[in-house]
Amino acid sequence: MTAPAIEPARESLGGLFLIFLRLGLTSFGGPIAHLGFFRDEFVTRRRWLGERAYADLVALCQFLPGPASSQVGMAIGLARHGYRGALAAWAGFTLPSALAMILFALGLARHGDLLPAGALHGLKIVAVAVVAQAVWGMARSLCPDAPRVTLLALAACTVLALPSAGAQVGVIAAAGLVGLVLLRPEPVAAHEPLPLTLRRRAGVFWLALFFALLVGLPILARLWPAPALTVTDAFFRAGALVFGGGHVVLPLLQAAVVPPGWVDAQTFLAGYGAAQAVPGPLFTFAAFLGASMKSGPSGWPGGLLCLAAIFAPSFLLVAGALPFWERLRRAARMRSALAGINAAVVGLLLAALYDPVWVQAIGAGRDFALALVAFVALVIWKLPPWLVVLGCGAAGAVPGLGMG
Repeated sequence: MTAPAIEPARESLGGLFLIFLRLGLTSFGGPIAHLGFFRDEFVTRRRWLGERAYADLVALCQFLPGPASSQVGMAIGLARHGYRGALAAWAGFTLPSALAMILFALGLARHGDLLPAGALHGLKIVAVAVVAQAVWGMARSLCPDAPRVTLLALAACTVLALPSAGAQVGVIAAAGLVGLVLLRPEPVAAHEPLPLTLRRRAGVFWLALFFALLVGLPILARLWPAPALTVTDAFFRAGALVFGGGHVVLPLLQAAVVPPGWVDAQTFLAGYGAAQAVPGPLFTFAAFLGASMKSGPSGWPGGLLCLAAIFAPSFLLVAGALPFWERLRRAARMRSALAGINAAVVGLLLAALYDPVWVQAIGAGRDFALALVAFVALVIWKLPPWLVVLGCGAAGAVPGLGMG
């Protein structure tokens, strides 16, 4: 018997939070693995969604900028308990890794001298392997032909020549236009409509609020350059422009926090490496950066502010797009533009693999050797990322193997 598209809610709001809290504590392995955990929990075990409804929900969240797995969780919470359900699902899935990243940032700031320098270097090296794995996998799925490989290369060359957040936004926009003109969209698969009760008027409101913040926050930050407002603008923009998965947030956040000196490059890469060892969404790396700020909000206030700012676009886009999804999924021109954008974001990630990841982490042959072993462990041996992170940290601390 086929499950309904979305079964009516029977659990309490607190019960929904606890379900997602358990997933947030146990979902290792990145966004693709998270979507697999969600499928097991909500399609196979609880039968809240049918296979086609779940596939359609994943397609919508991959169509939107932002972290796909977190957006799928928000959408399920929204369908079960409305807006409060979306917030409960997000909080349960996100808080475990966010709290761990803030605690790591505070520990690094206060007791970093107790941690061997080589162990921190090992965390930077594992970031090379993780980003290389992401580039490898995304390029194979998102750049299957010569036009998209060409877009990938042009995007990487452009942002390496013009290393700024503005250049990255321009590359994404230009790639969308190229895709609109030159790329053929993939055919629309059969699907099961999502029976949500959101009205189009509500969708228009949330989408209008998203665009108002995207345009208005930079203006407000210039007119009133308060540190908290400037940081909120930077992290909201990063969350609003990330297409293609959580790893793509790396170049946008690096351009936002390292050049102005909010976070130094060494701390940035160490935190990114550590983020691979915690469950839940990679976007909680923003909590680490907020807690590590050298100016403006830092510590717990900074971590929570950056966490809320980078996830806010996801909530607004999910709530805004769901009422229009039936029309969006059939829009061939939109799918062509998205194909070009996806190719370009792989190029952005490839550029980030070189600078800052490779430049900051690989200084000798033994560094490259450790990164290569980590890459093989992730891609070929399929070891869990947390185990590879711990192994690189330990290897980096061994005299003669790492820099410590």
